[in-house]
Amino acid sequence: MTEPLFTVNSPCTRPSIAPYCARVKERVSARRFEHIVRVAILTETIAQANRFSESEVRAASLAATLHDVARDMSAAELFELAPPETDLERQHPMSVHGRAGRRVVESWGVTDERVLDAVEGHVFGVSHDNRIGMAVYIADVSEPGRGVNEDIRALAMKNLFWAYQRAVDSKVHYLRSKGKAVHPDTLKVYREICGH
Repeated sequence: MTEPLFTVNSPCTRPSIAPYCARVKERVSARRFEHIVRVAILTETIAQANRFSESEVRAASLAATLHDVARDMSAAELFELAPPETDLERQHPMSVHGRAGRRVVESWGVTDERVLDAVEGHVFGVSHDNRIGMAVYIADVSEPGRGVNEDIRALAMKNLFWAYQRAVDSKVHYLRSKGKAVHPDTLKVYREICGH
């Protein structure tokens, strides 16, 4: 008898998503997979709280399930799938795992641009009209296992955009407070949604 892979309320229990969950589980550590399942559950909760259509909920759940598929790859593997475009990316190979993840899931036959954009955008952010990408981004930074950003998670149940705005603002301020460079794509999103 095989061990159950997923909790009862996980999107991974659905026939349309379960095969992707199994493939992702083969590619990441057990700890990373636990994070992915929590992100998928939270993304779906956020989507439902914000009255996403059934199609949007399914796309958001799938994107959340796939978002970290490339997170445990080596630098060489990441750069093969997503060659660095900036010095920052060359110095921090993990920064391209969203683009690399998009390539992986494209190779698996995923063609829904909403899903692909959310997988790619969960690292640097998405435009303010990308509800699915915003839900995944928020869930990734605020899932309960991280132990931070409870305020963002709570706000997301009432106002998706405000929660996303706070999440991006928080990320930029955190990186700056640590003296770390902020990726140009994150700064672009930051300026677009925070007006700075």
